[in-house]
Amino acid sequence: MSTRRESQAPTVPGILSSQGIAALTEAGGILPATPFAHDQIQPASLDLRLGSRVYRVRTSFLPGNRAVASCIEAFALHEMDLTGGAVLETGCVFIAELQEGLALPPDVSAGANPKSSTGRIDVFTRVITDGGAAFDQVEAGYHGPLYAEISPRTFPVKVRTGSRLSQIRFRRGEVRLTDTELAALHARSPVVNSAAPSFQGGVAVSVDLSGFDGLIGYRARRHTGLVDVDAPGRHRVADFWEPIPADASRALILDPGQFYILASKEAVQVPPDHAAEMVPFDPLVGEFRVHYAGFFDPGFGHASAGGAGARAVLEVRSRDVPFLLEDGQVVGRLVYERMAQVPTTLYGSGAGSNYQAQGLKLSKHFV
Repeated sequence: MSTRRESQAPTVPGILSSQGIAALTEAGGILPATPFAHDQIQPASLDLRLGSRVYRVRTSFLPGNRAVASCIEAFALHEMDLTGGAVLETGCVFIAELQEGLALPPDVSAGANPKSSTGRIDVFTRVITDGGAAFDQVEAGYHGPLYAEISPRTFPVKVRTGSRLSQIRFRRGEVRLTDTELAALHARSPVVNSAAPSFQGGVAVSVDLSGFDGLIGYRARRHTGLVDVDAPGRHRVADFWEPIPADASRALILDPGQFYILASKEAVQVPPDHAAEMVPFDPLVGEFRVHYAGFFDPGFGHASAGGAGARAVLEVRSRDVPFLLEDGQVVGRLVYERMAQVPTTLYGSGAGSNYQAQGLKLSKHFV
């Protein structure tokens, strides 16, 4: 693998590393309104910061051939200033300006996802672009602003200018591994600790309902206080979560509309020269949604970054009917993508890595 900087090797396919993101910014491909925070560039992604304004809108939308600003003008109910902080209520849809704009080269596209800590507090957020036909997707060569659609589902949240709810990955070319390539990678450097992993549209991930120190997960409480997204370690677990004890059934009935934190049975590893993403699972196998926050950075759970495998924490919501989950049931698939360059710092090697050795773990907000 090439050790040259992306700025010196612009045609190398792959996910841009932290060095590549810095080089892309220096070349004018990323346009931050203010200088990046010291920890904003991650090993294979960039955290996106809220700007100064957020709009309560009456409907979610995709702009199609329109600018997002014109859609906001059509659907906004009111505007809030984020410079002093604002509370976003549950059950509402908000559109926030982001501080990062883009002027991508014609061979670089991007994809966005909620940050891990955002998904674990059940805040549904998606990035949208001018003229966008899909959420969380930025076409190669896009020039324009970025916006975040935000919809807290369980807890009201307090946000402010600079809060980071979403992250974005930049890619050059077709970089996703085929199932054959993923199986070969697993043979060289195991990506899960399963004795017989299933490779079909990615590697299968199942739910662990056998118990972690007597618990199988957490169910979110209703009618709680607010979560300040910029206040890690400031919220009591008991005020927001109901622990779910393990029992002999090794099963859990998901109640419609409830939000759960569970964990995977497999311990996951992401080699330094790859990145991974949890993708939506086939809805025909169950009426539930798993894992709002899907990015796994190079080094996640990997020995080279001090890991020995880490569970994937599963953010689970049942849809319209109760649904029975059983221990070992497949609930998602991890796809792996090649990096254009190994990041200088791997996930788990820096102070900003909160979930490197995780098992069943709530977001960093709770103690």
